[in-house]
Amino acid sequence: MKLITSVEYRTRWGEELFLRKNGSLIPMKYCPGDVWRAEIDGLEAGQKVEYRYELHVGGLCRRCEWKSHAVTLPEMVSERAAAGQASENAAETVTVADSWNDVPCELPLHSAPFADGVFSREPGRKWKAAGTAIPVFSLRSETSFGVGDFHDLKLMADWAAMTGQKIIQLLPVNDTTMTGTPDDSYPYSANSSFALHPQFLYLPEAGVEENEEYVRLRSELNSLPTVDYVRVNREKHRLLRETFGKVRSKVLRTKAYKAFVAENAQWLLPYAVFCVLRDEFGTADFTKWKKENADFSVYDDALAADYAARHRKETDYYCFLQYHLDRQLSEARDYARAKGVIFKGDLPIGVSRTSADAWVNRALFNLDSSAGAPPDAFSADGQNWKDLPTYNWDEMSKDNYAWWRARLRTMARYFDAFRIDHLLGFFRIWEIPICEDSGIMGHFSPALPYSSDELRNMGFELPVSGQNSPARDSRQGDVSDRNACPGNQNVLFVEDPRRKGWWHPRIASRSTSAYARLSDWMKSVYDRLYDDFFYRRHNAFWKESAMKKLSVLLSETGMLVCGEDLGMIPACVPEVMSEYQILSLEIQRMPKADWQTFADPAQYPYYSVCTTSTHDMNPIRAWWNEDRQLTNRFWHEVLWGGGEAPQDCTPEICDRIVRMHLDSPAMLTVLPLQDWLSVDGDLRFDDPSQERINVPSIPRYYWRYRMHLTLENLISQTGFNSRLKTMIEASGRL
Repeated sequence: MKLITSVEYRTRWGEELFLRKNGSLIPMKYCPGDVWRAEIDGLEAGQKVEYRYELHVGGLCRRCEWKSHAVTLPEMVSERAAAGQASENAAETVTVADSWNDVPCELPLHSAPFADGVFSREPGRKWKAAGTAIPVFSLRSETSFGVGDFHDLKLMADWAAMTGQKIIQLLPVNDTTMTGTPDDSYPYSANSSFALHPQFLYLPEAGVEENEEYVRLRSELNSLPTVDYVRVNREKHRLLRETFGKVRSKVLRTKAYKAFVAENAQWLLPYAVFCVLRDEFGTADFTKWKKENADFSVYDDALAADYAARHRKETDYYCFLQYHLDRQLSEARDYARAKGVIFKGDLPIGVSRTSADAWVNRALFNLDSSAGAPPDAFSADGQNWKDLPTYNWDEMSKDNYAWWRARLRTMARYFDAFRIDHLLGFFRIWEIPICEDSGIMGHFSPALPYSSDELRNMGFELPVSGQNSPARDSRQGDVSDRNACPGNQNVLFVEDPRRKGWWHPRIASRSTSAYARLSDWMKSVYDRLYDDFFYRRHNAFWKESAMKKLSVLLSETGMLVCGEDLGMIPACVPEVMSEYQILSLEIQRMPKADWQTFADPAQYPYYSVCTTSTHDMNPIRAWWNEDRQLTNRFWHEVLWGGGEAPQDCTPEICDRIVRMHLDSPAMLTVLPLQDWLSVDGDLRFDDPSQERINVPSIPRYYWRYRMHLTLENLISQTGFNSRLKTMIEASGRL
């Protein structure tokens, strides 16, 4: 069958329309009356066809529709077509007239929490809210088991509602269990994008008996100042396995359990097999899952099903855990919503290379590379996130990013808002060959590298593509060496790993001796090439790259969308965020303007999330002690203080900082719990240096921070809670 679509769109000179169906791009023909027409052949009766229109200029997408069009073709066709004969009968052709789908006006204010009635708006008044950011593992209650759990979120929601807050922002809650060591505490390297972490189970609600041993162990673990990740998880699994042995047959027969397994079978069963194989082989590295009579290193549906059947009890155990985790987080979400409070989740840009996702969907990942970040003022060598491979976006586009859409559907079960971690990753990622340790030998992907001919025409000597030694020239030094890995860093270019004979300027190369040996003329040539490559060449290209993905993903979720737009930001990023109405992240200590030392919260855009600190930074009080010179500048330029800045960040200073963030025009002011507590001299923790959650410059950092007082204690602080509510109300955020 043939589908003919048309859309009315007034284009300007040089603009063309295309129809995108999954990974295919179909040119459209202009017809009189500003109508553009496309034909899709080779379709089957009854088939559902989804597509979007895109506006292209100069071969790049400049605008695309917000939502897809969907057409289901009729089941009946003519007799001639059914017999396989050619026919011009209109029954074999379906014609559709569409209208362009624009991004809805005020999209954030029509997201799930508003549409579902959790939040309400007053006519003529800008809606604003306040909230708290805290990882689930950092929660502490009297019933915790050495780590925060989903049950504790109910108490957190009680406190938020009590103080007039509407948002509880969490770090990722996916399962990260791979080594059984503190390395697994890193929440941004999940072994599954869908499975929840078993450490967040509240044991009694999963059937664990609160006997004398349990109470003693709970008291011991809960008294620790920080999370003992290894021991907590070991003891939780021991108790859960004992319980599972007693209740297995009863739970597995229930309608609720069967419904959960059936609804989530696509990811749940492969994940359960992954966990059992990880336990059997003692490693999550599936490339090592080989033995004499079986090879599990490459995922196979039939092999996995057979293994699950032969290890039914073990795989049932992991399904049992996910069933209870889903119930507990869903119940906590509903409880919070009933109090006018929503959970804001975190969508990590990466997934571990030793994850169930990479095992099952290997084609979606570039396992020969790592994601990272280019060098900046904080890291001269850049960052290499060794655990995280990059994505094969071309492969993902073939089924319209089904894996990503499934991730968002799963998140929407529990969250009404979410933060896109490293939003830049949807525009481009810093990709590093797997054998490199330093991030400095990476390159942007996707990118528009230079061809060998282009560079030679400019006067640069290059090695023959694929040879193992770098080109050496008496005038230019080493030009490139990517093939001998880890590579020689004293180079001007690195070769693209997937397009031989195409070259990326090596970032920060102007500090190398290879650059120093260039003649003045060649330095000027290289400088122009370098600046164009990193600051101009890719703007439209990266915009197209992001729009193709984000328009598909964001239009299929009702969650309120926030982006982490920090770092080396191309000009196209704020353009796309504005078009799709993604809330930006605004941090006073990380201003967006190059000329600023500190951002002014009073100037933040409405569609933004305003915060004092993130999990990767010191909270207010510890930051105050980081850099005395910077603290003095903040004291004079922001707080308008006289003389030397106080040695300690007093409750009064913290109060002023918190209030200026609450008074910001930003839609959301979401502060770390540590910074809320900093305004009270009695409640704040004695040692501010122990309140940091993560230090990005320390590889394999141990994520173990816990709040120093219990949630029950916090809820009982009527004076403090009343003070917070008054502050929030005065800022117009109630």
